[in-house]
Amino acid sequence: MYSFDYHRPESMESAVALRTNAEDAIYLAGGQTLIPTLKQRLAAPSDVIDLAAIPGLRGIEVRAERLVIGAMTTHGEVAASADVQRLIPALARLASGIGDGQVRNRGTLGGSVANSDPAADYPAAVIGLGASIVTDRRTIAADDYFKDLFETALAAGELIRAIEFPTPKRAAYCKFANPASRYAVVGVFIAEIGGTVRVGVTGAGPCAFRATAIEEALARRLDPAAVDSVEIEYDRFNSDLYASAEYRAHLVRVMAKRAVAELLGRR
Repeated sequence: MYSFDYHRPESMESAVALRTNAEDAIYLAGGQTLIPTLKQRLAAPSDVIDLAAIPGLRGIEVRAERLVIGAMTTHGEVAASADVQRLIPALARLASGIGDGQVRNRGTLGGSVANSDPAADYPAAVIGLGASIVTDRRTIAADDYFKDLFETALAAGELIRAIEFPTPKRAAYCKFANPASRYAVVGVFIAEIGGTVRVGVTGAGPCAFRATAIEEALARRLDPAAVDSVEIEYDRFNSDLYASAEYRAHLVRVMAKRAVAELLGRR
């Protein structure tokens, strides 16, 4: 690990000022990605800005049937929340399947969404539910947020405050998990919301994306078999030692069908 200056600000304004004035600073949320990266000397920031002491970044609220989850809320807190279990049980189940107990007790929703790991679980839910990413500067729609591999719409120094999730009529998430890390080789989140069906996919490509072809098929017939007719294009899908791009395309179809079956109460 390279040396760096450590800061623990007690306000968002202080955190943003530190980030702006430093040579090459980085925010620290739960540290589940950043700490291993630093230990392996894959990153060398001049300053690390710990967000843990900032009030108002952690917690879960219900506002007009929208679920507002603070950026520093842990996966374990999301999974255990009675409000999440009541309004979006699929999101609670998703959170309960992230990593192991230690990861769930340290990792945060905001950290995951800001990092945009191609195999992270939350991005599929953000896309599938049509969530909004609320920062210190603006609100970003889910469809405009994920750009590419570890790349989002966040500007330099922009800080996520919370994620706002609309409440769906029903939703489901199914993933094919790496047996060691529990990361999603492919994960599919399907939500029936506002009279439409939305489908978010993670693990398959460089970042989470909306599977509009599957949405169109399910809009015509909400049934697992409807997915069989969809052509899954995999030209830009990931290919690695865990799965080829072609196999990931197969998994998108399988996980989508399982998610639809769960949505309909058939599993």
